[in-house]
Amino acid sequence: GNPETTVLAHYRLAGTCGVGMKPGDFQAAWACSACHDACDSRSNGVDRDQARLYHAEGVFRTQAILISEGVVAA
Repeated sequence: GNPETTVLAHYRLAGTCGVGMKPGDFQAAWACSACHDACDSRSNGVDRDQARLYHAEGVFRTQAILISEGVVAA
């Protein structure tokens, strides 16, 4: 993807989002444009279950960085 483009890719989880409603920003991962496309199922050839696992791991990593930088409290 484009390493100069980073977006907050929200993780869709039943009960936390819906039609026209995104989950909260703490339920998201920093992602490049290509990864964001995979998270939102806009990429052909990317296994949906694998993309969801990688996205969830990205959410945890993003949270860990924000906690370590003191941006949010654990």
